Amino acid sequence: MTTDRPVLLVEDNELNRDMMVRRLKRAGLTVITAGNGQQALDLMQSELPSIVLMDMNLPILDGWAASRRAKEDEHIQHIPIIALTAHATESYRQYALDAGCDDYATKPVDFPGLLIKIKRLTRA
Repeated sequence: MTTDRPVLLVEDNELNRDMMVRRLKRAGLTVITAGNGQQALDLMQSELPSIVLMDMNLPILDGWAASRRAKEDEHIQHIPIIALTAHATESYRQYALDAGCDDYATKPVDFPGLLIKIKRLTRA
């Protein structure tokens, strides 16, 4: 699987971030990372990633607020966002969608399922 632009992984936990980066790269994707929501917005502006994998519980600016701000910004609102969260309830899924996320994945991540979502949202 390849996309013409990088995947932005937003994850503040270093172990989770490193594991996801390795798996995404093995799947043939180029990956850039951010550790908080503000860094994510900055990278979305400068790099225009093909998709954002957004942890929702982040320092400085959480994933909920970062997703809302991204979808309000005409320059980056087209970039799909997949929420990544340990909260597996339907109410959290709906909350992520209401915040502007295009899809939702629970942690621990079902990696084959995540790749299907990435492919669907990026047409990779």
